[in-house]
Amino acid sequence: MKKFLLLLITFLVFNLLDVEAQCAMCRATVENNVNNGEIGIASSLNFGILYLFAAPYLVAMVIGILWYRNSKKNKRKLDIKAILSRYKD
Repeated sequence: MKKFLLLLITFLVFNLLDVEAQCAMCRATVENNVNNGEIGIASSLNFGILYLFAAPYLVAMVIGILWYRNSKKNKRKLDIKAILSRYKD
């Protein structure tokens, strides 16, 4: 749980920074639009790229958390069964 909390805090700290992610083709399109006076598309394009970048990592993180909780629950069940089997004899 401590590692998850550390990971969450790290994600939030880096999320607060101003991040720009654009490929060369996207950058050329945005520069062309800015030169023509259209500014809104640049921020929308940046947000879309960052969303596509972060989505697989978020899915992997959720799957990892669910797997960890399930394995922890199964281990607890096995421990309880082992303790009960000692007292049955």
